[in-house]
Amino acid sequence: MSTIATTTTAARGRPAPASGGPSGRLRAWATRAPLLPALVFLILVTQLPFVATLVISFFKWNAYYPKERSFAGFGNYQEVLSEPALRDSVLTTILLTVVVVLVSLVLGLGLALLLDRTFKGRGIVRTMLIAPFLVVPIAAALLWKHVLYNPEYGLFNGLLHWVFGDGAAQPDWIAEMPLGAVEAALVWQWTPFMMLILLAGLQSRPADAIEAARIDGAGAWQIFRYLTLPHLRRYLELGALLGSVYVVQNFDAVYTITSGGLGTANLPYTIYQTFYQGHEYGRASASGVLVVIGSLIIATFALRVVSSLFREESAA
Repeated sequence: MSTIATTTTAARGRPAPASGGPSGRLRAWATRAPLLPALVFLILVTQLPFVATLVISFFKWNAYYPKERSFAGFGNYQEVLSEPALRDSVLTTILLTVVVVLVSLVLGLGLALLLDRTFKGRGIVRTMLIAPFLVVPIAAALLWKHVLYNPEYGLFNGLLHWVFGDGAAQPDWIAEMPLGAVEAALVWQWTPFMMLILLAGLQSRPADAIEAARIDGAGAWQIFRYLTLPHLRRYLELGALLGSVYVVQNFDAVYTITSGGLGTANLPYTIYQTFYQGHEYGRASASGVLVVIGSLIIATFALRVVSSLFREESAA
């Protein structure tokens, strides 16, 4: 018995093997090794092209004059920031993003409140409402341009003719409201995304607090204003930030519906014009770098909101 006690005491007093030893490092590499192919792939398809774009942005490089390529320093950035067409595209991008995100949030909130209720056929309605977000962006833009907006056979003008008769106006929607036409197509596609985020927030509300408020005599509006909206604040912020990241970079709708004309050219389309039509590789690369920097700033705020949501969920 004394021998066993002595051995146990010695084992307890012996320090544990260091995690940084050979076996600990081997175990760490074994757990991380499956992630290495994904990491290598990510670096090859995202980081290396961005580094190449960053390098090209410091050169004066026009494809029509390949022998006159020279180092320009920050000259391309100065030219980009002082170019009137780019300033106009920045304002168009901001206006397009703000309108699409805000309208999508409001409509998404209304649809989320509807789907949060229990009614017959809710699953079918939810699937139909999610469908626009699953459509390929270029296909969605073609759908709006030819099926809905066309002044001769579009559904909008057909509906006006059916309601008001032969005397109904047949407007050319794209020519008369070009930016609004692009915004409507993007709102249709991004409202389901906002709806899903806000529906997740609604379904995570504390049921006991809602029930206690009802027992105390609170009405539906009071519950929505003082309980639901404060709870959805983080989800609204997350939807706005993620939507902004994607809408800022939208190219398909502008290119397909208006081809960047009639004052609808946003930053991605302006970069496309500079690169593929003007063949100004250096200036287009500088514009692209500025767009990436702006997107990273927005994405940083989005990640902070997501991390705060995870902390709140774990605390609950």
